[in-house]
Amino acid sequence: MTHINVLDPGASPLDYYGFELRRHREAAGLTQRQLGDIVNYTGSLVGQIETARKVPTPEFSERVDAALGTGGLLSRLVDLVMRSQVPAWFQQVAELEARAVEICTFQTHMVHGLLQTDAYVRAVLGTLDPTDLDDRTAVRLARQRIFEKEKPPVFWAVLSEGALHQEIGGRQTMHGQLDHLLALETNPRINVQVLPYSVGAHPGLTGAFTLFRFTKDPAILYTERYGSGHPTANPESVSDCSLRYDHLRAAALSLKDSAELIRRVMEERYGEQRDTDDKPVA
Repeated sequence: MTHINVLDPGASPLDYYGFELRRHREAAGLTQRQLGDIVNYTGSLVGQIETARKVPTPEFSERVDAALGTGGLLSRLVDLVMRSQVPAWFQQVAELEARAVEICTFQTHMVHGLLQTDAYVRAVLGTLDPTDLDDRTAVRLARQRIFEKEKPPVFWAVLSEGALHQEIGGRQTMHGQLDHLLALETNPRINVQVLPYSVGAHPGLTGAFTLFRFTKDPAILYTERYGSGHPTANPESVSDCSLRYDHLRAAALSLKDSAELIRRVMEERYGEQRDTDDKPVA
């Protein structure tokens, strides 16, 4: 267990966050329990974050900033903390997401992480490995804060229809996930298209991929395998997948028709089921 008196603020972003939290709390003359009462968290959680044993959330950071009058320090630090907590092989991709002006992704069997709900994330990350699930879920969801920036990236997602039918986390989780996709319909910077089964053979059969585009830097292609990611700026690879993406987007349903299909699958496959007496069943 890390002892608070030997916490090294230079050891990691998480340690630095804990150091600053403790420094500002003590400057305000508050115990961990008193601060916890003010921000509606337990004193134990405050202590765990101060000793770098627990990852802070954006909500926690905002509440503590307001309570301690830190001028938004912790809210600025939490983004750095979250990016440092993603798996080592994914950290470069998290940086790409944060810098990109446009992100184009094709997904074959599940919803992209930037569009996932809390319950969906837990179901995905909890498969085979339920350890530290709260922290790992918070870290993945924090990536979605890129959409809260003053100039968020334009995000295009082409989802295979199979992603709508792959029941991850159960019917309730899937209903919530598809409902979340529908809620994004009014956001012009987040666009979701569905590639229907009826398309048949298509340019994305070899697997999922993501393209990151930037204001000045070359575009990056990202592909992924078990426990490893592969970003590349190779012009031929980027050009090839850019062409594939154009064809996938052209073959996919329109934004409106995609939303209608998502809604239909949500209601028919994951809606409330009823027995023969018209009574709802679990």
